[in-house]
Amino acid sequence: MDIVVKGRKTEVPERFRKHVAEKLKLEKIQKLDGKVISLDVEVSKEPNPRQADRCDRVEITLRSRGPVIRAEAAASDPYAALDLAAEKLDARLRKQHDKRFSRRGARRISAAEVPDHVPGAATLNGNGRTVSEEEPGEVPTKKIGSLEVQGDGPLVVREKTHVASPMTLDQALYEMELVGHDFYLFVDSETKEPSVVYRRHAYDYGVIHLRTDTMVTQSHSPEAGGTLGG
Repeated sequence: MDIVVKGRKTEVPERFRKHVAEKLKLEKIQKLDGKVISLDVEVSKEPNPRQADRCDRVEITLRSRGPVIRAEAAASDPYAALDLAAEKLDARLRKQHDKRFSRRGARRISAAEVPDHVPGAATLNGNGRTVSEEEPGEVPTKKIGSLEVQGDGPLVVREKTHVASPMTLDQALYEMELVGHDFYLFVDSETKEPSVVYRRHAYDYGVIHLRTDTMVTQSHSPEAGGTLGG
């Protein structure tokens, strides 16, 4: 595998190409991700004189059999920008490597093994009371998220709340590839509505937008459905 260095609206000197090969050591990268397919480095220059301290931008794109990892940075010269982008790439590669290692090393405990690992777990009901404390004929009720469940029904609810900043579709796809999930929930910066991007086949993606039904909203309004006075 070779490193492809290209410039966007700018020429890339041979000295910089050699520096890229020295900075991005393929042996080190392949130790963190042995399924690397390609490594592209793109250099661009911002002509705006007001952005002289960030006029050179370097974007590194690593493609493998897993998620695509990108790292970019801007600085006053391409060498400094490359150093910053390389540090970001190394941090993200290590994060992905540690995540894969922890998944392989983790061992799930079966339901039958829970009493052996959690003392007293088999003697408690959903309310935290011991079985002996329950009154005869009493149906235990437990609260799961915002729901109350009676008895030992099969219903399992996992509730999470995240704070999300609105983002574009491109940003959502980038975040999904970075974390390695098959879908990503986000708030669309244009519509301000919740949306989901998901992976389909190969490099094809889909997106689902949720839009508030105004008819349903009006039907729940206190003024809707009122009688006509005469």
